[in-house]
Amino acid sequence: MNRLSTQLPWPALLLTLLLAAPPALAFVDDALSFAYEAANPYAERGWIIREAAWGGDLGEGDKKAVTAQLFRGNSYMFFLATDVDGAVLRVNIYDAEGNLAEGKSWQRGRFGYAEIKPPSTGTYYAIIEILSSPEERTPWALVYGFQRK
Repeated sequence: MNRLSTQLPWPALLLTLLLAAPPALAFVDDALSFAYEAANPYAERGWIIREAAWGGDLGEGDKKAVTAQLFRGNSYMFFLATDVDGAVLRVNIYDAEGNLAEGKSWQRGRFGYAEIKPPSTGTYYAIIEILSSPEERTPWALVYGFQRK
């Protein structure tokens, strides 16, 4: 029996190792906090911010598509964020035919935004892109809200 096993039982050793290594999802959680922070001023103006969110990590120049079922008659806002200082992100919304469908969008460093009032109910695609980043992989999170108009 080695010396370590006599000093610390295996379950306690395993728990110690798990607590010592932060989970990778913590980075996405931090990005999610920034995305909700960006959405908060709109929630205060009556927009309904959904709890549903998407997240992950991408390399510089990589893109990721996420789908959303959007309904005619509503307006939607998508908020993209990361916790990486110096990263530049972008989100754009496309319809099922691959046409750019958003009414307006912007990107400001670690934040991206797109707004759409869909002309018809259907599946739309939010394309997330890391334009530049000081990190090899950049965690991101996307949240959205809607308002009936």
